[in-house]
Amino acid sequence: MKRLMAWMIMMGLVFTGCGNEAPDTNDSVKGDGASADESLTLAVIPKGTSHDFWKSIHAGAVKASQELGVEIIWTGPEKEDDRQQQIQVVQSFVSRGVDAIVIAPLDNVALARPVETAVQRNIPVVIIDSGLESEAHSSFVATDNKEGGRLGARRLAEVLGNKGKVILLRYAEGSASTENREAGFLEEIAKHGEIEVISSNQYAGATKESALQASQNLLNKFPDVEGIFCPNESSAFGMLRALQSAGKAGQVKFVGFDTSEALVTGLKDGEINGLVSQDPFDMGYLGVKTAVAVIKGETVEANIATRLEMITPENLNNPDIQELVKPDLDKWLK
Repeated sequence: MKRLMAWMIMMGLVFTGCGNEAPDTNDSVKGDGASADESLTLAVIPKGTSHDFWKSIHAGAVKASQELGVEIIWTGPEKEDDRQQQIQVVQSFVSRGVDAIVIAPLDNVALARPVETAVQRNIPVVIIDSGLESEAHSSFVATDNKEGGRLGARRLAEVLGNKGKVILLRYAEGSASTENREAGFLEEIAKHGEIEVISSNQYAGATKESALQASQNLLNKFPDVEGIFCPNESSAFGMLRALQSAGKAGQVKFVGFDTSEALVTGLKDGEINGLVSQDPFDMGYLGVKTAVAVIKGETVEANIATRLEMITPENLNNPDIQELVKPDLDKWLK
């Protein structure tokens, strides 16, 4: 009886082996006509979601995802100073096991460990916009922020006639992108010996409301200021509103960074003398494309620079500048 049972088991195994082979568990199972890319899911994590700058990055990321046939999940902190929430977002996507992460870290130190953990879990990371104190990521897609700060300084010196008292309103501690802009500004403005920086240690904070308050405080403390530089959209917006409220818009020379409808209107109205402009749409687009290339095992550049322009009232209507200022966001963010 025991011999009979053994023979039946053996024959069962033989016949089982004669059937169709089981699919390789290392291959993705796809529907009819699906490409390899369509099974990929990428997390795109901005510093925040409310400012126009991030909406442009989102639109660029969507365009890339549609071209490549991949899924992106766009999730970021509500406020651009909420480091802990951004860390939790990263940790959530690591636990979920997404195929790659594209992130603009709002703190160059605090986000290093979460990014390194993702890479240790075989989830490649591409950094966009703002740098990170880590070597774990595959590529860094961003503006040359220090050069952007230098551009701002040159423009402010030009409209001041190379003399006067100026203020630098910083953005927020730990933001590598704006810290580089601020450093570039101070480095360049120091070359103009008759320009005096009377304040460079105040921060706008992460919201337009905090930027407005900080700007009002500075204007009250330094009523003789002749020129101002702000290193991002929200700080520039807050300063513009403060200058308007104080009746000094158009009198104090003012250079900002990034574009939005309100800031471009200020430029048209003569209340802003220049806006250093990045290409956030391209940043989001290249961030996603680079991440997919990394997943495929392709070689990518460690640093990918995106477009940088000084927008002035004189060149605002140029077609290439208009394309930068007014990207078709509605086409992608439906």
